Amino acid sequence: METPESKVKAKVRVTLTALGYYHFMPPANGFGRAGIPDIVGCRTDGRFFGIECKAGKGKTTALQERELARIQEAGGIALIVNEENITKLKELLND
Repeated sequence: METPESKVKAKVRVTLTALGYYHFMPPANGFGRAGIPDIVGCRTDGRFFGIECKAGKGKTTALQERELARIQEAGGIALIVNEENITKLKELLND
């Protein structure tokens, strides 16, 4: 069954593919590090990004916030995307 969050993830992936950005979804089955963003990738200019997808009133966890902050500190782009800002994803990634 498709969840509201999976719909956000699908829209993000479609946008990233249209932009020609390399991206993937790390496994969320307990084999990876906790807090890693839902989608990670690289823009065509080589800049790394991590995107945490949320739906409705979904909030990030402390571990997710830590990972997003570490991405920003390293010079990458860290975003939280939901139904309200997904239409601005292209400009958010290119700021």
